[in-house]
Amino acid sequence: MNTQNHSHKHNSNKKHDHTSHIQDFKKRFVISAILTIPVLLLSEMIQKWFSFSITIPFQKEVLLILSSVIYFYGGYPFLKGLLSELKNKKPGMMTLIGTAISVAFFYSALTVLTGSGKEFFWELATLIDVMLIGHYIEAKSILGASRALEELVKIMPKTAHLIKNGEIIDVPVSQLKKGDVVLVKAGEKIPSDGIVVEGESYVNESLLTGESKPVLKKVGSKVIGGSINEEGVLKVKIQKTGEETYLSQVIKLVKQAQESRSKTQDLANRAAAFLFYVAIITGSITYIIWFLKGSPDFALERAVTVLVIACPHALGLAVPLVVAISTSITAKNGILIRDRKAFEQAKDLTAVIFDKTGTLTEGKFGVTDLISFIDKNELIKIASSIEQNSEHIIAKAVVKYAKEKGIKPEKVEEYRTIPGKGAYGIINGKEIYIGGPNLLKELDIPVKDIKITDLQKEGKTVIFVIVDRKLAGIFALSDKIKKESYEAVKQLKEMGIKVYMLTGDAEDVAKSVSKILGIDDYFAQVLPHQKAEKVELLKKQGYKVAMVGDGINDAPALVTADVGIAIGAGTDVAIESADIILVRSNPADVPKIIKISRATYSKMVQNLWWAAGYNIVAIPLAAGLLYSYGIVIQPAVGALLMSISTVIVAVNSQTLRRFRIN
Repeated sequence: MNTQNHSHKHNSNKKHDHTSHIQDFKKRFVISAILTIPVLLLSEMIQKWFSFSITIPFQKEVLLILSSVIYFYGGYPFLKGLLSELKNKKPGMMTLIGTAISVAFFYSALTVLTGSGKEFFWELATLIDVMLIGHYIEAKSILGASRALEELVKIMPKTAHLIKNGEIIDVPVSQLKKGDVVLVKAGEKIPSDGIVVEGESYVNESLLTGESKPVLKKVGSKVIGGSINEEGVLKVKIQKTGEETYLSQVIKLVKQAQESRSKTQDLANRAAAFLFYVAIITGSITYIIWFLKGSPDFALERAVTVLVIACPHALGLAVPLVVAISTSITAKNGILIRDRKAFEQAKDLTAVIFDKTGTLTEGKFGVTDLISFIDKNELIKIASSIEQNSEHIIAKAVVKYAKEKGIKPEKVEEYRTIPGKGAYGIINGKEIYIGGPNLLKELDIPVKDIKITDLQKEGKTVIFVIVDRKLAGIFALSDKIKKESYEAVKQLKEMGIKVYMLTGDAEDVAKSVSKILGIDDYFAQVLPHQKAEKVELLKKQGYKVAMVGDGINDAPALVTADVGIAIGAGTDVAIESADIILVRSNPADVPKIIKISRATYSKMVQNLWWAAGYNIVAIPLAAGLLYSYGIVIQPAVGALLMSISTVIVAVNSQTLRRFRIN
């Protein structure tokens, strides 16, 4: 099945479910609210409060009929929920609401039929109205939070310019196959994941990976479906279609994360169950006490109010809404959560271990130092002129360095390689040698510069440039440290988190990189299978450990850590060993994970207090504890308080969107 169709279908179904859910509550609320107006106008208590009188034949019976419609039609979602919770032996919010409205309705109906007692029709009607509007707000909030998936699907273009037999044909994206070559014009979206086979352009991936700057793409570069080609024309060979695409995998992961269990959600569920039992016991005690005092109507009113006010309605919203919002925020920033519980644990991390090669460093050779005894630009020109003839990794690094400086190489005569030592050539009549220490020994050229010795001690590869048998300068090369690594280490240390580094490199190299970055400690000459042992070592010392690696040879260490973070996944987000996947190869995203984890947890705790904390004061008041002081809460006011807590939770969750991840 094509991903786009599949994802679109899935999300449109999801949207339909939520939308119909919202419309159902809205419809029930409107009809119930209209019917509530005559109920209020015909209620003796309301007439007494507002000093007016309306009398019609069979007034009580009319009230019963109107209230019956409100109870069975408006209260249906709650009655259905009550039966469902009892069937699953998990009483909670719906059981409380269903019990409260049922007690109020059947007692009131009994008073009409027997002709004695005080009915609760207006309280029942307003209670159901407030409950319906509360659930309408909840459903609308959840729909708003889950729209992140729909927005991702909307990113994909509908058509592609397929190149077939030399012609360009517009076809639906769903018809693309692996190996197809498509043309992407400036300003258009790339139709599916692939590789550039012709052209060069900057591509905007911000909506997909959170990469703020457009990324240069040229022949051989991978591109993601849904990203925007900003400048030139690209020809892209399709590599992934359907559910294999980056976007499809992201949607799948976001959905899994939003639906996965959360420790805080478990706490919310326990709190809901606890509140149910508190409400039933307190309501029963309240009824018995006031009944024994000779006030059966007041006893029932108080018991119903206790049941209503204790409804943990907002608890059902407190955590899932925050989960949905935080998951969409992280996904849009190229941070994909596979395990919700591990993401929550990130807030408690006390140590982060980074793999060196490819994580803190570029994973490729680059020129780090240059010592010149002649004109610097002349030295670079000479070296790159000789090295352009070689395919060696060091030679390529020197040529790249010259290109970055804007220095063009010159023509070389009589070029030859000197096996195991370096290369030779003549430039403008001058004899040039370039190579390592063995070349110097052969040419019998002494090195006395202490700086060169220091560079060698740091574990850097040093190559020498000799012009007419005299040392002209040296290039020091090493695996270049990513500029983002400095920021990552700095931020983690500011957060009070210890930073460690793992590497298979020699002690000198590990020591040098650690010193440059300001890392707390390092483990050098560690073989891939030993990495998990180092993680275990720190865990035994009492640290909550995150391991950051590339997800391939770091897999055992990622699994061993409290939080496993795979970095630089790019379009391959299906890394089973990681709890969290970073799309970009950016170590500075690690402190972002911890910050958003802390903000998310904080928001969840705030919501739990807003959802249930008010009960500490509200339940005693609902029970009539301060009745002798003239302080009493009506059932409808109880329902209003409960619904206000739901609104507060919904609004408070949305404020997480204002959290700046950068």
